[in-house]
This record gives sequence, structure tokens and C-alpha cells, in this order.
Amino acid sequence: KWNKRHMFDDSYDASLFLGTLDTVFMVSYSVGLFISGALGDRFDLRKVLAIGMWLSAIMTFLFGTLSGWLKIYNYYWYVAFWLLGGLAQSSGWPCVLAIIGNWFGKSSRGLVTGLWGASPSIGNIIGAYTVASVLHFGYEYAFLVPALLMFAWGIVVYFSVIPSPRDVGLPDVAEDEALSGDREPLLRPDHPGFTESADSDEIPLLLRPDAISFCHALFIPGVIPYSLAYACLKLVNYSFFFWLPYYLQSKYGWKEAVADRLSVWYDVGGIIGGVLIGLASDKLGVRSPLMGIMLLLSPLSLFIYKGRNIYV
Repeated sequence: KWNKRHMFDDSYDASLFLGTLDTVFMVSYSVGLFISGALGDRFDLRKVLAIGMWLSAIMTFLFGTLSGWLKIYNYYWYVAFWLLGGLAQSSGWPCVLAIIGNWFGKSSRGLVTGLWGASPSIGNIIGAYTVASVLHFGYEYAFLVPALLMFAWGIVVYFSVIPSPRDVGLPDVAEDEALSGDREPLLRPDHPGFTESADSDEIPLLLRPDAISFCHALFIPGVIPYSLAYACLKLVNYSFFFWLPYYLQSKYGWKEAVADRLSVWYDVGGIIGGVLIGLASDKLGVRSPLMGIMLLLSPLSLFIYKGRNIYV
């Protein structure tokens, strides 16, 4: 029963539809990552990121707010705009990661990425409390307020974010590291993606890569194994993100507010762990061993969580 309308035959039908929405969103998001990454390589990262935020806000508004105002309760409406929302939101990860890579060198990248990696968890916490504060006005406002916030911050991004030091007359971090011998180039000079820099008179040793194809990207060392490892990590992460509150309600009969409060601690752990592991990787000078240790500890924590009888 949704807003005095029976959209589903029973609770199982409703759960199946929610699972369908999650699947549609993640499939479109994953496809969109390739598209957004290619766009970020070829166009201004600031513009791609800002436009992605504006489109995300519009899709959120159409999905949850306009449908409520116009009394549109249609499966295809929700699926279509959730799919488009996944495509729009996919612009965030590759564009912001590229901007961070432009500004921060290898020696501090672990801590910086760890701090930036806390932003989704912080956003989850802020979003949960924002929605809770306006939900009593109607579920439409649970979509309207976040959409307005996202659109407003898209404007801030468009007028304030500087994608690269080169845009303000500063040398790129990659250039400094390459010239000082602290870093080997990601692609070697004989790679088909390399072209010599137009500024070769000023920086004769600099080799700047053009945008490369998907097939060329696959041959960069570490891309495939790290991608597979990250896919497995995201499988667990999004299972918790999408389904933990629902699982606690249906399995243990917890109240919705209590389940939401507990799920927030998963994000808190992500914030603390990301910062600490990022800092440790900078200090130790290695990243893969730390990643492996944390991934091995993750199943252990899940088994402990599963094996306990949790009651309120």
C-alpha cells in the first residue's frame, strides 16, 4: 500500500520490485562509469561533474517528487527514471577521482583518497537524517530536498572546482614526480596512447597520454585484478547499503528508526577505516598488502555478525 494505492499484491511483490530497482540502478551506474570516464578524459572534468550532479537532481525529482505531485504510480515510470538516475550519478566517481589524481602526488594519495572516500558515508548519514527530518511532510519531500541540495552543490562545483593545477598556471603533480624520478609513467613511451607534450620546449621530458580506449586500459598493469577485487568488495558493500535496514526489520522485527540508526554505524566504520588505512599506506609505502589484510578481515566480521543473536 503506497499513498493509499495498492501497487503490489503482497510484501513479497513489493520486495521484488525494490530489488529490481536496485539492480536496474547498479547496472546503469556500472555502464555509466565507462561513459563518464570517457567523457572526463575528453572534456572538462568540472563541467562533466556539474552536469552529472544536475541531471542526478532532476532524475531524483522526477522519480519521487513529480510522480507524487501528479499522482503517477507506474512501474515503468520508476524504473525508467531510476535507470537514468544511475547513469547520471555515475559521473561522480571517475571525474572526482581524476581531479584528485591531478592535485595530489603519490606520497599523500592514500590519506587524501581515504578522506575523500569518506564522503559517500558522510553523505549517507546526512541524507538519512535529512530525509528523516522532512519525511513527515510527505514522501515527496524526501526526494525534493536532496534533489535541491544536489542541484545547488552542482552550481558550486561548476563555479569553484579547478580540475587541474595546469588550469591555474601551476605544474601538474605528475610532471613534478616524473621529472624528479619519483614516479614511472603509467603508460610507457612506446604505448599507442602516448603523444609528446605540446609544451616540450618548457618541459622536454614530459609525455602526456591522450585519452585511451577501453581495450588499451585493460592492459594497464593491475587494472583487471584490482577491478575484480573491487567488484567483490562492492558486492558486500551495496548489500549492506541497500538491504541492511530492511533485513533487520524483516528478520528481527526491529523498528525502522532503530534499524536505520544501526546501519549508520556501517558508514562510520567506513569513514574511520578509509582514513586510517589510507594514512598507513602512505607511511608504509605499500597499498596492496593492506588491502589484502582488510579484505580477509571483512568475511570474519560478517561471520561474527551473522552468528550473533541480535535483539533490542
